[in-house]
Amino acid sequence: FNGSAGEFSQMSEAVRLEVAEFCVKYVNKRIPVIVGSAAPGTGETIRFTQHAKDIGADGVIIINPYYCALSEEAIYQHYKAVTAAVDIPIILYNFPRFTGIDLSVDLIKRLALDFPNIVGVKDTVDTVRHTRDLIAAIKPLRPDFAIFAGFDEYMLETLIMGGDGCFPSGMNFAPHLATGLMKAVAQGDNASIVELQRQICLIPPMFGLETPFYSVLKEAVQLAGVGIESTHALPPALPLSDDKKAKVRETLKQIGVIK
Repeated sequence: FNGSAGEFSQMSEAVRLEVAEFCVKYVNKRIPVIVGSAAPGTGETIRFTQHAKDIGADGVIIINPYYCALSEEAIYQHYKAVTAAVDIPIILYNFPRFTGIDLSVDLIKRLALDFPNIVGVKDTVDTVRHTRDLIAAIKPLRPDFAIFAGFDEYMLETLIMGGDGCFPSGMNFAPHLATGLMKAVAQGDNASIVELQRQICLIPPMFGLETPFYSVLKEAVQLAGVGIESTHALPPALPLSDDKKAKVRETLKQIGVIK
């Protein structure tokens, strides 16, 4: 919760805290809860992280500071300060398209080996080469360090290479695809793997209907019958046109979410 798809960057501090508290309370320990606690400054990141721990979150995910161009040493010291201040499992979040900085394999490896409570990374990159190199560099030295794809369509490659899964936005409206793929890979069901991957690959073009994709995601969630009252996205994100709504509906039909 409070991740990229959760519109955290458009929220006030008060709303971010309210959303985190509501989600932890609503889930009520049925599954682990990970809260996004990133901010451009280290002090604010620590405050959001401490709040997540205080309300009972099981872990946090922290994208590196954005806007300012930072050296690798500055980013290392940022995460070091957070780990020292708050004892909670932390997942690194690498999303260079949004932050302008690509966390290098060497930096992530250094963080993984130096800080036991940094437990994994969400690698949202538009090439699996970076994820592949992370797996090769870190897994032999720290097998428990979890490496996740950030984009839905790279989940399969990540699993094949020895990674641990994905943070797929499609889970919000089509959970059967990602969970089905995980099961099919574990069972070696190649026919199901191919079919599920083909369906998953229909989702990213749908997300591309609007930038940012919040209104697309909420439209899909509502059509899937989750029961949200509104598809409103926080400004400056725009609402979907009727034409784009029709395209979302068609994609959901193709992937078996609606008839």
